[in-house]
Amino acid sequence: MPAIAFGRIDDSFSFASIKAYIAEFISTLLFVFAGVGSAIAFNKLTSDAALDPPGLVAIAVCHGFALFVAVAVGANISGGHVNPAVTFGLAVGGQITILTGIFYWIAQLLGSTVACFLLKVVTGGLAIPTHGVGAGVGAIEGVVMEIIITFALVYTVYATAADPKKGSLGTIAPIAIGFIVGANILAAGPFSGGSMNPARSFGPAVAAGNFTGHWIYWVGPLLGGGLAGLIYSNVYMQHEHAPLASDF
Repeated sequence: MPAIAFGRIDDSFSFASIKAYIAEFISTLLFVFAGVGSAIAFNKLTSDAALDPPGLVAIAVCHGFALFVAVAVGANISGGHVNPAVTFGLAVGGQITILTGIFYWIAQLLGSTVACFLLKVVTGGLAIPTHGVGAGVGAIEGVVMEIIITFALVYTVYATAADPKKGSLGTIAPIAIGFIVGANILAAGPFSGGSMNPARSFGPAVAAGNFTGHWIYWVGPLLGGGLAGLIYSNVYMQHEHAPLASDF
């Protein structure tokens, strides 16, 4: 069973770690700016703010493309997590230290928040859409949906990026991760909102001042990501050891 490592203060404040935090901030900012921006653009270009099929497809595609780029540009520096649930899943599986993971969370949440406030400025103060469950969908159903789709995301991260046995498969990790996010948004968007990412939900909630149901987008993704980390690391990576924080 891979060991969960807490980490050392000196390692978490090394030059390589600082660069990784900055990379996570930038990657998350770019991802959220494009993703939330696509939702704002959809609302501006349509008279009906309700999500319709073409709008869902456009937003899913935008998120998939944006995440592909965000993961790719951060992969060689920070691992390209761009998501507290991914960081949590990797920490549970012993692939990143707990202490460094906390600093990743801070960078990701700040990146998302800054992106949303930038969107408010450049769009002339248009409303920032927040995640919420669909009509007729309860909070528990929303949590379960987020657990399932985040499990799929983090499992994909492990299989294509974190597993040392991935071989040449690692070259397509960013696009595979982007694809699963786009597919999950198409499947879950009308029900849970299709977040999979506490940072993606946090920034808009802060900018809009609306935290209604926000807990769903922490509980669901963290449970799903943690479960994926536990299963993949213990079933397929039994003999792997936790790297130093600077390795991710």
